[in-house]
Amino acid sequence: MAEKAEKTAKAVKKEKKPFFLVRFFRWIKKFFRDTYTEMKKVVWPSKKQVINNTLVVIAVVIICGLVIFGLDNLFGLILRLILRQGA
Repeated sequence: MAEKAEKTAKAVKKEKKPFFLVRFFRWIKKFFRDTYTEMKKVVWPSKKQVINNTLVVIAVVIICGLVIFGLDNLFGLILRLILRQGA
């Protein structure tokens, strides 16, 4: 009986993990399979929604740009007034 236990212990030790490349390719295969299944769950926006969201983003960027431009000019004017007072 002791011999049987030793043989099974040796058999367990001899079982090795698959070669690195085999594990790597299995991982890649699983990654792409999971990605494919997740992409099937995505709800894509309609063309109208994409155009609407694009216009909103462009409008917000223009408004933010104008606000920054205005503040930059205001602070520049204040700085010029302060520097003129000191000279």
